[in-house]
Amino acid sequence: MNRINSLALATLLTFAAACSNTAKGVEKDAENASANAAAATDRAADGTANATADAGNAMASGMNTADVKAALLADTRIGATGINVESDDATKTLTLVGMVRSAEDKRIAEEIAKAKAPEYKVVNKLTVLPK
Repeated sequence: MNRINSLALATLLTFAAACSNTAKGVEKDAENASANAAAATDRAADGTANATADAGNAMASGMNTADVKAALLADTRIGATGINVESDDATKTLTLVGMVRSAEDKRIAEEIAKAKAPEYKVVNKLTVLPK
């Protein structure tokens, strides 16, 4: 009987130690899951911030394009209907493309673009129509 009691006691102690190890393992797994969730949340927040910044940059670029085009059309010194304005906010570049009536119109168009978007580099690719 002593031998059975000793065996039962040994089994009980082994089971208790295993339960303790299992509980510690579950606690460690929960800690790891919590850390992984926090890291995933941080990555998601970074992605959202980047997407928001990209959208803001695209909007700013579009606004500059529209502002310059409106200023060109409003200026009575030149015929700007043949001028397209392209902007790249990443490189802070505005590009004027299209046709104008004279070298003077080309110069004035560039002047207007620089005045409306002073923080941008203006690339003038306008072509003067032959007379």
